[in-house]
Amino acid sequence: VCVITGATSGIGRATAEGLSRMGAELGIVCRDRARGEELRQALEARPGAAPVRLFEADLGVQAQVRRAAGEILAAYPRIHVLVNNAGVVHLEHSVTPDGIETVFAVNHLAYFLLTQLLLPRLVESAPARIVNVDSHAHKFVPGIAFDDIGHERSYGWTKVYGQSKLANLLFTRELARRLEGTSVTVNALHPGAVATGLGKNNGRFARWLIAALRPFFRTPEKGAATSVFLASSPAVEGISGRYFAGSREVTPSPAACDDAAALRPWELSERLTGCAEPVQVSA
Repeated sequence: VCVITGATSGIGRATAEGLSRMGAELGIVCRDRARGEELRQALEARPGAAPVRLFEADLGVQAQVRRAAGEILAAYPRIHVLVNNAGVVHLEHSVTPDGIETVFAVNHLAYFLLTQLLLPRLVESAPARIVNVDSHAHKFVPGIAFDDIGHERSYGWTKVYGQSKLANLLFTRELARRLEGTSVTVNALHPGAVATGLGKNNGRFARWLIAALRPFFRTPEKGAATSVFLASSPAVEGISGRYFAGSREVTPSPAACDDAAALRPWELSERLTGCAEPVQVSA
């Protein structure tokens, strides 16, 4: 059983298609019910395909993340893979209904919250895997700006996006440490520059730029290859807390390798999501 966020387009859709072809039963977390239904029908139309279930949620709204997690737990007595894939890029500052800067809320806090809520079930289902779709964009920033986490004083889309991806990597490393001995692994990956819908929400110029650059981008299928690899390959069994690109382990930025610094964003994420107490797991 594999749960995937952001699976109705781009890398997420290609990941869902790849795992479905391997026989996985899929739980798709999507914001658009109609697009999710189209994907479900397409996946289940393949001969021998396992069932696909939809769970509707705007990942920028924490109440909806919590509701979706409850529905997932009710639907699946076992969960073997969680792929945190959904992401956004905003050229201008905005906040979610929870009052949190949107890019950080969707790209990082949704990963953190959904993982925490599903974690006990993943541990019960072990061996299990968590796959976080990250980006080399984490190298855009030297660290996390805790004094302006909402970017209210200064907003630049590369800095904001890069910080959300750095937070993902630090979350991956800290979670791997906490999961030692549970047979649940967590790894992050860079999919490459991929022709997807990411950023199309930013107006006509952004859509034109994406279309102009599309010939130079990788296909969603190539971008999804590392996600599928980390979710399924025996080659990474037992490997945790690492960063991959092109289905090979690579070294992230120095800021992303600072285990001593990983606790502060973890505590911030707990505070911003209302997860005041860490989810307890047992080996």
